Amino acid sequence: MKVDLFDFELPPQRIALRPVRPRDSARMLVVRGDRDPFEDCAVRDLPNLLGPGDVLVFNDTRVIPAQLEGRRAGGEAKIGATLHKRLDLRRWQAFIRNAKRVKEGDQIIFGGGVTAIAEARLADGSIALMFEGEEPVEVLLDRAGTMPLPPYIASKRGVDAQDLEDYQTMFAREKGAVAAPTASLHFTQGLIDAIDAAGIGRAMLTLHVGAGTFLPVKADDTDDHHMHAEFGRISPETAAQLNEARAKGGRIIAVGTTSLRLLESAVDADGVIQPFAGDTAIFITPGYKLRAVDGLMTNFHLPKSTLMMLVSALMGRDRMMAAYAHAIAHEYRFYSYGDSSLLLP
Repeated sequence: MKVDLFDFELPPQRIALRPVRPRDSARMLVVRGDRDPFEDCAVRDLPNLLGPGDVLVFNDTRVIPAQLEGRRAGGEAKIGATLHKRLDLRRWQAFIRNAKRVKEGDQIIFGGGVTAIAEARLADGSIALMFEGEEPVEVLLDRAGTMPLPPYIASKRGVDAQDLEDYQTMFAREKGAVAAPTASLHFTQGLIDAIDAAGIGRAMLTLHVGAGTFLPVKADDTDDHHMHAEFGRISPETAAQLNEARAKGGRIIAVGTTSLRLLESAVDADGVIQPFAGDTAIFITPGYKLRAVDGLMTNFHLPKSTLMMLVSALMGRDRMMAAYAHAIAHEYRFYSYGDSSLLLP
């Protein structure tokens, strides 16, 4: 499909630079079938929009301080690195700013005495960085890294201490993401208590979101776009919980496109969700038949992005373009720190 089919005009003032407080006071646009009117709700209405036996599936990945600034040893060239995906205990794939000035074997000096060796240049344009020393890489990143805010926020203001809290979900446990699963940023303990009281189930999986989620689609046609792989895990217990809920008539509602993509990577041809541990580079576009989920809670996405294509696969392109037009006209807040939507095909 032509990528331009997923384009739309977004006024810059609709891009949220900070989240609302409390988190569950964010607005939520409910989108159902083609003939149902759009519903302007709030995230805290969620317990009334789902039913007993439905299950919300959250991503428990934790964002690491994956943004690094440094220079090449023996020179003054400034080098920016955004870690993308772990390769092993000491090596990470990284997207490099000023990459033309980095050669294989170069040492890059970051803050706090943290250094790394630039190894192979990979097919996707990233570079493998091998962090030197004996301290765990997580310790080094805590010392030298900053929170990797999305470019559409970082280009308008600096990262500050508040982002350490704001850009982390209440479910964050497993370190490894370089971008937050932002649909979950709206949840509070009070909302979780209300969800539990309503008989709505909760399940957890892990998908370590990579920096590739921010990369624009440069191809003119979706067939020519290459997705970056990300590591995910679904435990046997979670798979069994979800399959049992569905067998009893409950709906599986993915909280965030990360949860949806991993579930769709793990489901078999019969619609049974299997345990999963490994990389996924699934690319969901209109025409893809979703088998693992019955709905999606997600923020509003960038024009011509892979995530705009994903929600169009779930609801239909025309329906989503109409929903986004409604959201813009009614001054919803967009992107990572913005408002939410509940998509129920």
